[in-house]
Parts: sequence; structure tokens; C-alpha cells
Amino acid sequence: MKVTDHISQSTKTLISFEILPPLKGKGIQSLYTHLDPLMEFKPSFINVTYHRSEHIFKKRADGSFEKVVIRKRPGTESICASIMNKYNVDTVPHLICGGFGINETEDALINLNYLGIDNVLVLRGDAAKNESAFEPEPGGHKYAIDLLKQVTNLNAGLYLEEDLKNTSKTKFCIGVAGYPEKHFEAPNMDADLKHLKAKVDAGADYIITQMFFNNEKYFSFVSACREIGINVPIIPGLKPIYSKKQLTILPKTFHIDLPISLSEAVISCKSDEDVEKVGQEWLLEQSKELKKAGVPVLHYYTLGRPQLVANVVKELV
Repeated sequence: MKVTDHISQSTKTLISFEILPPLKGKGIQSLYTHLDPLMEFKPSFINVTYHRSEHIFKKRADGSFEKVVIRKRPGTESICASIMNKYNVDTVPHLICGGFGINETEDALINLNYLGIDNVLVLRGDAAKNESAFEPEPGGHKYAIDLLKQVTNLNAGLYLEEDLKNTSKTKFCIGVAGYPEKHFEAPNMDADLKHLKAKVDAGADYIITQMFFNNEKYFSFVSACREIGINVPIIPGLKPIYSKKQLTILPKTFHIDLPISLSEAVISCKSDEDVEKVGQEWLLEQSKELKKAGVPVLHYYTLGRPQLVANVVKELV
């Protein structure tokens, strides 16, 4: 079922989760162990992130270097199928521009369609670790909107091989990312919202936000979106704080602000176990306020802390 169908057919705030594929070398059981504590809450869908390939240079015996392509977290397509098979829950695979050419992207979309997956989240993705700014793969997309248009083309039965006849249309429900605190590359919030509006106009069906820790920023973001004619569902993305290191890692990595009262509470903690308690309580209060406001879905970035998220959701349902 499509994400938008889940939303339209429900009269209450839904729950969804986002997970990382296991690192290469780890079995599927590590994924199930992560998800098991969360399944009692009957999530409407589970997002599975996609990770670009990375380049490393291995030294040859003659002293020269060989460029080697590796992917540390492979398997998004098969993981989505495994989750659907084991838990009977819909999945939302991420699609990214970085590290993929347009033909690889089309093949991935075809495979997802064969598997009966109705949803994708379209993202540009991050720059490679050895790049100061995002660089597209040769023959790949530079912007998320171009990737989105490739998906909408397949939904219309338009493939890269233009001479194909009697093609099947896909039926993907397409999500895109929104940034309550502005994408770090946008010159200002107005410009960022215009880019988001362009993606919605190009066919995006819903928006999932970057994490935030101040609900007022989400409410202001939704209001600004509505003012410029963005009327699709806007799903808040939520993440727990669980270590002091995150006070510096999260703002640096995700370009977000942490409220003073939250940062001060974390700083005063004597251990990361204490930080987890602070983070759990903060996430719970955020979730309660958002649910009371009638948000369509509470989307939790679990990322290694499924039990912490489960403790919060248990207080809501």
C-alpha cells in the first residue's frame, strides 16, 4: 500500500520507522533483532536507507594504486522484500543520486516494482567522503528533482530505451525530503521552499522532514509550505539523543540546532545512560505534542536505538 493511502485511510496519527541496512558481513538476523522490539506497534511502513558506493585506493605490489569501489551497506532492495515477507508491513526504500547512473537507477526501480514495493523516497544523497561538495556519478543525476522525474516517467510507462513498446507503468508513491531548518546548501529558507515546491509540482506525493528537536520549527515549516501551495502530507522525522557526543555531531552533520534546554540537560548528565533518559523524555514530549497537533505520521529514525524508540512509542499507543 502507498504511504499516502495509509494516511488517507487513517483517522489517527500513524507510526513509522527508519532503519539502516546491516553492514556488509552481517546477516539478516541482525536486522530482525533490530526490528523485533518495534513491530508490536504495527508501523504503517518502514524506510530503508540506501548507501552510495565509496572509492578507496589499494596499493599494488609494483607501488601503483588501484581504485576499488566498495559499498559498506548493500542490499536495500532485498532488505525491503525480506521485511515485507517476514512482518507483512510496507517498506519505503530510499533512492539516491550519488554513486548511481540513470541505468542503474532504472534497473533498481524495475526490481522494486517486481517485488511489489509501492513506495520510494527520492534523495540527492550526501557527497562522497573524499569530496568537498556533491558530485554526481558520470551519467547520473545531479539533483533529487531529476531523479524524481525519472520515477514519474516510469509511472507513465516511459523508459530510458525510448523504442520500447507496450511498456508497463509502475505505480510508485514518491516521497521527498524537507528541511524545517533549511538545507545547508540553500542560500535562504525561501529558496529552499521554492526547490521543495518544484519537487511537489514535479510529482512528489509527500514530504518527510529532516530531524528536528524544536517542534515550533516543524510547525513554522508546515505553515510556510502551505502558504506557497505545498499541500501534500508533511511527515515529521524524529530522532532520540542518547550520547553527549551528539551535541556536536548532530549540528555538524545534519546542520540543525539543539534547543538550549536540551543541550544543558545533556551536559549536566554524568553518563550516557543518563543522557538516554533525557533524550527519551524529550522525544516523548515532542511526540505527544505532534500527535496532539494531528500530524499524519510520527516517523522515527531508529538508527541503532530501537529499544529507546520503543519505550517512547509505548507511551503513545
